[in-house]
Amino acid sequence: MLDKIKICVIGAGHLGQSILGGLFAHGVPAKNIYATSLDKNILEQLEAKHHINVATQNTDVVAQCDVVLIAVKPQHVAGVATEIKDSIAEHQSLLMSAAAGISMQLLQQWFSQNDAIVRCMPNTPALVQQGATALFANEQVNDQQKDIAYQIMRAVGEVVWVNSDAEMDIVTALSGSGPAYLFLMAEAMQAAAEKLGLNPEVAKILTPQTILGAGMMLKHSDSDAATLRQQVTSPGGTTAAALQKFTAENFSEIVFHAIKAAANRAKELAHDLR
Repeated sequence: MLDKIKICVIGAGHLGQSILGGLFAHGVPAKNIYATSLDKNILEQLEAKHHINVATQNTDVVAQCDVVLIAVKPQHVAGVATEIKDSIAEHQSLLMSAAAGISMQLLQQWFSQNDAIVRCMPNTPALVQQGATALFANEQVNDQQKDIAYQIMRAVGEVVWVNSDAEMDIVTALSGSGPAYLFLMAEAMQAAAEKLGLNPEVAKILTPQTILGAGMMLKHSDSDAATLRQQVTSPGGTTAAALQKFTAENFSEIVFHAIKAAANRAKELAHDLR
């Protein structure tokens, strides 16, 4: 279906380019892809490499597209809305927003209650087509548009639908911010190994591969995380010793309060931008 529609990505930064990369990898014709950015160098590179349509002005391309995906920073969404809302309404384009913390209520306020809008929350592994994205649609989005939104984000990883806008703040805290939690864990693991005397180059190889391998096991196993943890933990063994220390330091509570703080901040972002 994606080869029959025209898609515009507003904001060709890291996230926008990752989505564009997924579309290219899934064979969407370059002539059907549009991208905008204030950075002319980025646009020149995209045009030269992929032969897509580019523009520095959003209004130059939005009217030509069936789907408009906003991938700018949250504080810039209102300005984009002012520029393109009339065109979205006139052409009945599907609007997708990947801006963290921008609620459906705000999007409908800045655009229109009658517009078909899908809020999406991808994460940075979309850059390597291993993203995790949640989608939430308002009532104006029809089944065909839902399928289109799903296919666009499926081009950069796994996709799930959620049933309420409130869940998107939790998604933002879980998978949207989640890579940073794992990067922090990786930093700490590698630093600990080096402090204990392991060669830094060896630690640098083993740390990410350990996280990648465990993630792949968790994704593809029929067992849940708790079961997999138990399977690798022998009573009285090395893993048990480490896990006992995590438990003593209230690791689960730390994670809970961290994710709760991120979810609360997502709500605050929407409130601050009203």
